[in-house]
This record gives sequence, C-alpha cells and structure tokens, in this order.
Amino acid sequence: MKRTERINIATSEITPVSQYLNRRRFIAALGIGALSVRGSNVWSAPDAGALVKNALQSPYSTKEPITPLDVATRETRFRELEKDIATNASGLITRPWQVTVEGECLKPQVLDLDTLLTLAPIEDRIYRMRCTEGWSQVIPYQGYPLSQLLKRVEPTGNAKYAEFTSIYAPDKLRGQRDVEYIPWPYFEGLRIDEAMHPLTIVALGAYGQVLPKPLGAPIAIRVPWKYGIKSPKAVVRIRLVEKQPLTVWAKTYPQYHTFWSNVNPDTARGFWSSQARERRSGDFLKRPTLPFNGYAEHVASLYQGMNPKDTY
Repeated sequence: MKRTERINIATSEITPVSQYLNRRRFIAALGIGALSVRGSNVWSAPDAGALVKNALQSPYSTKEPITPLDVATRETRFRELEKDIATNASGLITRPWQVTVEGECLKPQVLDLDTLLTLAPIEDRIYRMRCTEGWSQVIPYQGYPLSQLLKRVEPTGNAKYAEFTSIYAPDKLRGQRDVEYIPWPYFEGLRIDEAMHPLTIVALGAYGQVLPKPLGAPIAIRVPWKYGIKSPKAVVRIRLVEKQPLTVWAKTYPQYHTFWSNVNPDTARGFWSSQARERRSGDFLKRPTLPFNGYAEHVASLYQGMNPKDTY
C-alpha cells in the first residue's frame, strides 16, 4: 500500500483564527434560522450536534467565502432525494445507521453512527467542491480523514481500492424510484492512496451541525479535488478490494466519464461541453476552473506517470 505523506498547505490558504471564529458565529446563526424555517424533516437529528459544533480548525481549509447554508442545501445533487429535497428528505431515516467496512482487511467491522462520530477528532474542513454541471460551492464540513477509519480495519496488501455503496431504499427514497438513468444503489470508488490521502474525509457534519440531509446525511465521503460525483452520500458500506471497482457514471456513461473524475478545466465532462469555467452557487458571474479544483500542488503527484487524459 502506497504511503501518502502529510501535505503542507500554503500559509495564504489557511483561514485566520479571527476570520474562522466570525464565520462560526455567522454559520451558527444561519443554521438556527434554516432549521426554524425549513422544519426538522429536512435535517438530521441534532443529538450529536455538540461534537461537530466543537470541531477543531483544520489547516486544510480554504479561506474563500462560504456558500450560505440555504443555497448549499438547495443547489445540490442528491439524486436519491430528487427533485424536491425538502419534500423527499423525510424518507431518509438517519438513525439507526450502520456502515459495514469489509473486504481486504484484517479486522472487518460494522460501525454504528455513535462509533463513527467518536472514532477520531472532528475537524472543520472548509472545502471547494465542484460539480460536473458547471457549478461549485465552498462548504464547511466537519469530519476526519477517511484514513482514520480505514486504519481501524487494518487493510491488507491486497487492498488497492476502496469501494463505497450508498443507501438503497426505493420504498422510502423517491429518487431511487424516479431516476432511471442510475443503476441503484449509488456506488463509487477510489484508489487506496486517494482514499488514504489526508484531504479525503468522512463528513459527519456541516455548518456546525450534524450533516444536513441534502448534503448526504448521516455520513458522506468528501474528495475535494475530484468532481462531486466521486463524493458518495449516505454511505452504508466500504469494501476494500484488489481490482478497480466499477463506478456509477463510468459504468453508465463510459464515453463521458472515467474512474478518476479529477477536476480538469481543459476536458469536456459528461453532457457539458466545457469545464473551463464554473459558477459559484449564489453568484451571477462565472470564474475559471482550477486544475484539481485548486488542490493540484497537494494531489497531482498521485498521478505521476499517468496520461493526464486518463485521469479525468
């Protein structure tokens, strides 16, 4: 298994403490307002809220302006809940919840939500996230590196990839009945060094509260240098495997998608002819898209020796 060295974030990328604290005050106020306006059926139960509210600040956070909570949860893609997230979210029951971790590991486990919430110190990770549809957001997630979870099960030398499977409950989730272009359940995958990279996180919260349902409650994987399709929501299984797993979009639309799906402004993606520019949710004007979504200095080395066209 390839060992990933700890990355160094440029000082200019680190959010100043004073700015961070002001953000947290703003986020807390915004979160309370959103809860009272939208109703509890849209959000996860707040019983673990203290853990995410007291999250440690991470040096891996961007200092870019945060996308407002109401915008982030409205302009999102959680196809299990499409298309009216506010109406359909009541079908997503987030407790009890278990994640099975199995495959090429010495200690396969079934972890409940309380165990996941206390498995490692919770950190704030303010991440840029980019969609293949040409829009982007900056989201303050609370979670910890996925590597902390994977180390717990002790991967073997045959663990070359990590495969993720999301919840499958078509009787409760309208999107799984109405969206026919996805072979449910949603499934994704990462190479093991990508999964173990410190930027890849288990997201259990966002905006200082337990992870809102539109953002993938109760547990999502976030990989900020890849398009959002590589960040599965409502995960119920992680399987360590030796062979590269199939993924939803690469399987369904191989002419448009590869396994890798790294953000590339120079390559067409999906049904959209260009990825050169993006619109930040809430903004009117577009901005240039950055290679690897702005994280190139930290992750480009993972793909040395590969044809760049093959990694997008």
